[in-house]
Amino acid sequence: MKHILFTCFAGLCLANVSTFGQDSSPDAAKKISASQAAAHVGKSATVTGAVAQVTIREKLVYLNLDKPFPDSPFSAVIFARSTNQFDNLPALKGRNVEITGMIEEYRGKPQIVLESKSQLKVGDVPKPLTSSSRPAAGGTP
Repeated sequence: MKHILFTCFAGLCLANVSTFGQDSSPDAAKKISASQAAAHVGKSATVTGAVAQVTIREKLVYLNLDKPFPDSPFSAVIFARSTNQFDNLPALKGRNVEITGMIEEYRGKPQIVLESKSQLKVGDVPKPLTSSSRPAAGGTP
């Protein structure tokens, strides 16, 4: 009996050690770029990128990252039932965002359906290259 209890206890300890330090919260989702999203369909992740286009339709809103439709490598979709949870969606254009959720494929493109404001983290506007940060013509940086 002692052997069985020890074995069970040891098994529980090993299970706890194997998950120690792993965060299972939504914020722990793997961060990937918009261009990497297609390789992660069916997995939960946080997709990062700049909102290139906000398309508002009667029944849904598309946030296309990095490039406008049809060249966008990733889209976030907000259906009408959830749009009231999000503030000023047109103001997201040009902003860096992190979109967390299950990556699905729709018509050959990866997307995440946003149902909660907690799935969208809005960052800063990307800084454009200035003339002082660009390499000189014919020279090296």
